[in-house]
Amino acid sequence: MASLFSHAVAAAAIGTAFAPPRSARFWIYGAVCSAVPDLDVTGFGFGVDYGDLWGHRGMTHSILFAIALSALVTVMIRSSERARPWIVLWLYLFLATVSHGLLDALTNGGLGVAFFSPFVTTRYFFPLQPIEVSPIGIDSFFSMRGLAVLRNEVVWIWLPSFLFATAMWLTRKAQRSPALR
Repeated sequence: MASLFSHAVAAAAIGTAFAPPRSARFWIYGAVCSAVPDLDVTGFGFGVDYGDLWGHRGMTHSILFAIALSALVTVMIRSSERARPWIVLWLYLFLATVSHGLLDALTNGGLGVAFFSPFVTTRYFFPLQPIEVSPIGIDSFFSMRGLAVLRNEVVWIWLPSFLFATAMWLTRKAQRSPALR
């Protein structure tokens, strides 16, 4: 898996495509949705095996889960986020959630991602896997290996996210510029 920090960075970059309101909550909702799929690691403590439907990178990393989670969160927060139509808010939260599995499929470890669960439980990786898999657990993450993972993620997640966010900002700025109209 990519680290929770990098999942949040990707969600923030995605949010820039929606010219979000100035509400900090908008960003927090996206970061939370991008992190929720990894709650499946709690299953290890209850005897859920990695490769099970509800195991790590299973159902909570699926497209169906992203659809359901983003719908649930949209319904829960809609009254506090009226600055955007509900479909725009849902789309942002969906993309933030589904980005989790997409990033994990770019890592070089684990069993792959069950994108199509529960209908198809096959797990997938992308052909290119440049992202170092992040250690599971706080102690393991805050180690030399965790630092190496973060350095790798800066190159493969943070830099592209920054470039995407910059492109979105420049695009909106150009659209508002009277000289270009």
